[in-house]
Amino acid sequence: MPLTAEAATLQVQERLKAIQSLIHELENERRRNEGNINNILKVQGRMGTEDKSMMYQHKVKALYKAGITDCLQEENLIRQALQKIHEIRAIRNERRIEARNAGNKETIRRGALMVMLEISAQTLPLFVGKPGEKPPPLCGAIPAESSYIAKPGDMVAALVKVTDQENWIIAEVVQFLSSQKYEVDDIDEEQKDRHILSKRRIVPLPVMRANPETDAHALFPKGTTVMALYPQTTCFYKAIVNSLPTTATEGYELLFEDPGYPEGYSPPLHVAQRYVISIKPNKKFSATSTL
Repeated sequence: MPLTAEAATLQVQERLKAIQSLIHELENERRRNEGNINNILKVQGRMGTEDKSMMYQHKVKALYKAGITDCLQEENLIRQALQKIHEIRAIRNERRIEARNAGNKETIRRGALMVMLEISAQTLPLFVGKPGEKPPPLCGAIPAESSYIAKPGDMVAALVKVTDQENWIIAEVVQFLSSQKYEVDDIDEEQKDRHILSKRRIVPLPVMRANPETDAHALFPKGTTVMALYPQTTCFYKAIVNSLPTTATEGYELLFEDPGYPEGYSPPLHVAQRYVISIKPNKKFSATSTL
């Protein structure tokens, strides 16, 4: 059953109230935890000699156990708040898709589209795993599983044919058809094209960022040839990873193939994790993917 505007608004408001409550609870938890941290520092300061260290050993262990419990509680509250944010984004996306299907597709100017793409990359959820947890598929450079089916509203890279040339563009999934093909929309309002494409012509974009400080293995190594969204465009081109992100908010530094430069590559350009993906084997790709 389609989600009405009124129902969507109520669901979003409920989740916003839940987030507000969780934030207050988190702040209270942190204040309470500060006392335990101060006690740990005080006890450590008194452990100046070997004799005293034995005296305070059991007390320190108890304080550390309490500190670990406190941290886990804070983590739980933060994850609950992040889940509510994820639900809000899903509700709004569902409403947007329903509006589009009803023929109320919003017209987005080129400049606004570029800003939207940038914000989408910046707000992409960051994977923060629990101890021993590995990043899942579609986190950073980790590709989707072969059986993965992108959902309506998901952003993908799509290999489309325009006149006699094939290009990789950023597109939005409309639906996955029973013929094992995708129906996708070109997000560029200047084109306003809808395409029916085989699954092999679609590459799902990452749904989570990888943290370089904890999951560097989920990033493309330096020197890797990738497909990446050229800045201020809606097309993907071949590029080489020149340097990796060093923080969770940074993008890759890439060298795009460009015959317009003597070296055959563009100057270093920064591209967000969301728009850097594995290159798809395609005989025509190298002939049509340079700027």
